[in-house]
Amino acid sequence: MTLTRSGSTITIDGNIKSIQDFQEIKNAVDTITTTGNSVEFILDNSMSMTSSVIGYINKVIQKDGVRVSMKVSDERLYGILKDLNLVNVFNVRIA
Repeated sequence: MTLTRSGSTITIDGNIKSIQDFQEIKNAVDTITTTGNSVEFILDNSMSMTSSVIGYINKVIQKDGVRVSMKVSDERLYGILKDLNLVNVFNVRIA
């Protein structure tokens, strides 16, 4: 996984699968939310997302009041988020 951040946008290329990936995402979100209250994720070439990342994003939305939007390029990841009833919560759309 490769993560880049520009303003309040986090672009992730590749599968999110390790604890290190989770830490990178958490650190990027924490940095953005110190000065703002919205985060946009662009997920390229990712067909999965770990439960720790899903849980953290859900916590940021539900507890911290951060607005999240997500563009995914892989329909399998969209399907997973749809099965978990997170498409509306995470504002997910196909890129």
